[in-house]
Amino acid sequence: MTTTARPAADDATAGEGFSAQERAAMQQRAAELRTQAKRGRGADRAARDEADVLAKIAAMPEPDRELAERVHAMVTRVAPELAPKLYYGQPAYARKGKVVCFFRSGRADGERYSTFGFSAEARLDDASGLWATSYALTDVGQEAWDRLAALVEQAAR
Repeated sequence: MTTTARPAADDATAGEGFSAQERAAMQQRAAELRTQAKRGRGADRAARDEADVLAKIAAMPEPDRELAERVHAMVTRVAPELAPKLYYGQPAYARKGKVVCFFRSGRADGERYSTFGFSAEARLDDASGLWATSYALTDVGQEAWDRLAALVEQAAR
């Protein structure tokens, strides 16, 4: 019987397993789900979920913190029915517990830019059959913020 050696967990490459960063995100998500289960439902849980999101944003390095603060302010202004919550350790906004849109810190992800994305719950389907599900956030101008706000409003419906 021959066996094939598996690479060490930290040496995982594409197709051979999860990276250390991916494993950390999954562990973070599992912890979030355990915390949510303990909190139950209602206004108290919603307040704690928002406090968790605000704490996460406050802990981000610049310039991600500033972007995340603007995203949070924009989403809560244009779609107050979406509830802030952590999703894989990053700020997200949900309808009836299902994530509709989310912010990903580029620095936390080891990427060169942060992103704002939408899940399938957003229902941003375009008649052309082609639409973006995430956007890179770098030097975002007012026109881009207005465009994102319109997408969030559409997604929250």
